[in-house]
Amino acid sequence: MQRTKPPFRADEVGSLLRPPRIKEARAKLEKGEITPEDLRKAEDLEIEKVVHKQASIGLKLATDGEFRRSWWHFDFLAKLTGCELFHPETGIQFAGVETRHDAVRVIGKLDFPDNHPMLDHFRFLKKHADTAHVTPKMTIPSPAVLHFRGGRKSISKEVYPDLEEFFLDLGKTYRKAVKAFYDAGCRYLQFDDTVWAYLCSQEELQKARERGDNPDGLQEIYARIINYAIAERPADMVITTHVCRGNFRSTWISSGGYEPVAETMLAGTNYDGYFLEYDSDRAGGFEPLRYLPKGNKVVVVGVITSKFGELEKKDDVKRRLEEAAKFAPLEQLAVSPQCGFASTEEGNILSEEEQWAKLSLAVEVANEVWGK
Repeated sequence: MQRTKPPFRADEVGSLLRPPRIKEARAKLEKGEITPEDLRKAEDLEIEKVVHKQASIGLKLATDGEFRRSWWHFDFLAKLTGCELFHPETGIQFAGVETRHDAVRVIGKLDFPDNHPMLDHFRFLKKHADTAHVTPKMTIPSPAVLHFRGGRKSISKEVYPDLEEFFLDLGKTYRKAVKAFYDAGCRYLQFDDTVWAYLCSQEELQKARERGDNPDGLQEIYARIINYAIAERPADMVITTHVCRGNFRSTWISSGGYEPVAETMLAGTNYDGYFLEYDSDRAGGFEPLRYLPKGNKVVVVGVITSKFGELEKKDDVKRRLEEAAKFAPLEQLAVSPQCGFASTEEGNILSEEEQWAKLSLAVEVANEVWGK
């Protein structure tokens, strides 16, 4: 049976490849050849088009492709009260490639400002999603993302001498964000999260220790913050999460199956749905899905890769869904690409045509597995 509320049987994580018009406009703005208003107009036009494109292939939701963002996370986090974007000496190291040298640090008391720019971004998306008769989906980084990678060193000791106070304010900030998006009309919100995957990686855990942080107990801390943040969401608001092992120009960061975090993540956090990557051996098997509580929660199985253009065979996707259904009921499963197609503005190494073929494949599989 198809679902009438998110997450849908065929869904998507969030980001889409940036159209040439937006890439060109960003380059011109950097050179001072156009104004920020010119860039916004280009973004508006492409977002309106991409919303209708998503509807036309049969998706029941639409994102804005994150077209207004440079990064999947920094653009949101840097606009929180108490945070700032800065440029460290090194970028984030992926498999064989390093990102631009951007990062976010905490320099003041955390809060969610009433004028956060992504509220207007959502309002624009909703206007056009309503016209296309699809559900607008908003994506923001999980609160855990503000803490894990930078750790203690990225949080002012003058402002937060005690990390417990930081975690308390982080939860309050996100609770306020959830309410603000709801008041703006958002009924489908997603917390994108690399941290659960990092906690499954011995290499990433060791890196945390080397920079002076203790990762022991973080699962419980993050679950507590997330549950506090979403505790007051109204009954008609769906909040999901996407767990990512890194996505930059088709490369990755972490490896390891979900077993170390599955019980806390699936049974211990109060999300409505979980977008889980399952496009490579680095994600492990489906056995951790046994921790999904029986009931209304949904796991969106990401067995279609967004990293490369070769299209999966429909029968292979169905077979993998059957394998997942051995550990969680098929009625509590859905299908999507494993991640977004452009977690940063550079995008993954595939064409727009290949991107749409993969999203169309998810729709076709969902219709055949769960009915139209």
